[in-house]
Amino acid sequence: MPLIDPLPADTNEEVRELAKFFNETLGFCPNSVLTMQLRPAIAKSFISLNTSVMENNGRVTSALKRLIGYVASRVAGCNYCQAHTIRAAERYGAEREQLEHIWEYQTHSAFSDAERVALDFAVAASTIPNGVDSSISDRLHEHWDEGEIVEILGVIGLFGFLNRWNDSMATALEQPAAESAQQWLSDFGWSRGKHSQ
Repeated sequence: MPLIDPLPADTNEEVRELAKFFNETLGFCPNSVLTMQLRPAIAKSFISLNTSVMENNGRVTSALKRLIGYVASRVAGCNYCQAHTIRAAERYGAEREQLEHIWEYQTHSAFSDAERVALDFAVAASTIPNGVDSSISDRLHEHWDEGEIVEILGVIGLFGFLNRWNDSMATALEQPAAESAQQWLSDFGWSRGKHSQ
């Protein structure tokens, strides 16, 4: 059971308007945002951060940002965020081979060297204690400019917040996200866990 039940989507008009962003990303407003609106300023700030982080300003594509979010969430152990990010990656055009072989990214031909280091960075930055070292830093700078590195770490940091929020809240997972996770992640041991409705 969730720690706190989400409020109805129409509870706060300003939050409802801002949350339309998620209809494109996921096809629904997440229960996490509906819970945040108990304190509307938190919901509004989170939505603003989310839209800023996910905005495309360089070569870090929408699909890659969602795969980075997935890898970071997997490392953190948040099944709710894993389901959301794999669904969003699918909706933003991640290649089928990438979705099927996400945990073979270091060697699979579906991933470029630039994507590999971005995903290695996601693993290292999501590990406790933090595993980012000079080797990862050097490799990042070989493939990405400084603005793109900021975008990549923005995604990792955003999901660090979401992983703690949703695992602590035991946020109930929405059915469309559960279906995407079942399709793409069941072979990796994914389950709803505490996020059952």
